[in-house]
Amino acid sequence: MSKTILVIGTYDTKDPELRFVEKCIGEQGGKVLTMDVSVLGDPASPTDISKHAVAAAAGKTINDVIESEDENAAMQIMAEGASKLTAQLHADHRIDAMISLGGTMGTDLALDCARALPIGVPKYVVSTVAFSALIPPDRLSADIQMILWAGGLYGLNDICMATLSQAAGAVVGAAKAVVPPEPDRPVIGMMSFGSSALKYMVHLRQPLLDRGFSVAVFHGTGMGGMVMESLTAQGYFAAVLELAAAELGNLMVGSVVNAGADRMTAAPRLGTPIIAGPGLGDMIDFATWQPVPERFRERPYHAHNRLIASASLTGEERKALAHEMASRLKRSNGPVHFLLPEKGVHAWDTEGMPAYDPAALADMVAGYKEAMTDPIELSVLDCHINDEAYSMKVLEVLDGWIADGTIQMPE
Repeated sequence: MSKTILVIGTYDTKDPELRFVEKCIGEQGGKVLTMDVSVLGDPASPTDISKHAVAAAAGKTINDVIESEDENAAMQIMAEGASKLTAQLHADHRIDAMISLGGTMGTDLALDCARALPIGVPKYVVSTVAFSALIPPDRLSADIQMILWAGGLYGLNDICMATLSQAAGAVVGAAKAVVPPEPDRPVIGMMSFGSSALKYMVHLRQPLLDRGFSVAVFHGTGMGGMVMESLTAQGYFAAVLELAAAELGNLMVGSVVNAGADRMTAAPRLGTPIIAGPGLGDMIDFATWQPVPERFRERPYHAHNRLIASASLTGEERKALAHEMASRLKRSNGPVHFLLPEKGVHAWDTEGMPAYDPAALADMVAGYKEAMTDPIELSVLDCHINDEAYSMKVLEVLDGWIADGTIQMPE
């Protein structure tokens, strides 16, 4: 069956490029439904959804948009209308995927459209600022695909067409190939790092599968937290295992390796059951390829690879993170159980390793004991976070929630 791709863009300034993408989609066996999000000009020929319809979806006329205070305000109105229409088109089974083209304006709008679609619906954003630090993690949808638009600022050319034709093929192929997530069992969302640092995911995955759960493990390097937060907000998880705290620590000290200011707020808001822990909550992450930030140059340092490196937080910073994490968890409308290992929170803080600092660890443990108070249930464990005993306690808490009906399992 032919798949219909929603093509979004400012047809007044990028008509030839957008029409080229439409042509490529057709040559790959796809159909198109076009949406013009221009403000001032008009496309060379009509689109399926006009700029007037986009403005109307935001409760405005195109004249209202033109008369708004500046281009930022104007495009935010168009983004609101375009994202609402995108969601409705998918709900009405009129589209199978989306693709957009743009510079900063078009990308800003396209990010909202992508977030309006559920996970599993292909969403491709071809952008002159793809992968740029201009794009904050919390603007990205869970499974967005971004493609750098080389040579695409103005007018078709050989370089630009090479990029656009690949993007068109990718979105059609994705629409044909996608296996949409339709979990037939409750899903556990788990935050972790690689097994060289944290082992609990290795210990927990099979026992969770044996209990009838599906398990999704997210990488706590900013992007993973963004995805987990997004899916949590959609009510995707039966429970979340927030056992790694590094993204909050990074946010607290200003590292770019964070998942946005809303991290660890969706589960409390929805009342999703939470088991939390302090995994890697004593480290600050930054890019290995950049100079070590001055304030961290005299601290224990670990280069994990050529992309990411870590330095240690002080005892006082670890305490501050404990209180920040507690303040978010205490807003929960559901049960929260914090598991505190007294002997360490990752593989590099054991004796002989570069981040070993027993005094700062003691400060951190004291900070969590002080912060994790009612309504949070606190269990203090005489073990390291990578010990099997820690994972067994996670399972014990989950089993209790299954037994008392907090987590509903299919019969």
